Amino acid sequence: MTETQVEKRMLLIGEEVPDFEAETTDGRIKFKDWAKGSWVILFSHPADFTPVCTTEFMAFADIYPDLKERGVKLLGLSIDSIYSHISWIRTIKEKLGTDIPFPIIEDLSMNVAKKYGMIHPSQSATAAVRAVFFIDPEFKLRALIYYPLSNGRNMKEITRIIDAFQTSDKHGVATPANWEPGDDVIVPPPKTTAEAEKRLAEGYDCADWFFCKKKL
Repeated sequence: MTETQVEKRMLLIGEEVPDFEAETTDGRIKFKDWAKGSWVILFSHPADFTPVCTTEFMAFADIYPDLKERGVKLLGLSIDSIYSHISWIRTIKEKLGTDIPFPIIEDLSMNVAKKYGMIHPSQSATAAVRAVFFIDPEFKLRALIYYPLSNGRNMKEITRIIDAFQTSDKHGVATPANWEPGDDVIVPPPKTTAEAEKRLAEGYDCADWFFCKKKL
């Protein structure tokens, strides 16, 4: 595989994410040491000192305590320098009254952005798209979302999908469309004819043998 192909390859759900070392606004980190034992949301933004990115950083700061309660670390990235990041963070605090409590990666070389597929040439060859990577404590990629440069992200979906992953992992269930914590969950469908025969008598809320829900 050529270097260009590697740079363009999209990470796949279920794969182990690449490790990296980088300078951040909290100092130098080796990603897998920094993230050990935690869930991580790694996200990229196109550039410091831009309006949409500023609204997103304030929104990420708002959900930071909720993520921390869920054992999730938050890590930002753009193809800007540490000095730009620091100046922007200070401006957000001074002008808009919001502290940014999570580290931001300096990625002037685009090393991390290329490893994670954050550069989409049809959008920009020198700015990262708005990517969100949901990484579990085993460093497996559980989900990824891409947004264009022009549109900001929905923070409610970011916390919702973390809740869904953690619920599925803890209870061995799936979650239906538009699921929120407290809603019924999906019981995994039977894998054999014998299990299908038993399913309707197991006390779940079943529309049919393959489609059963339960409360947690």
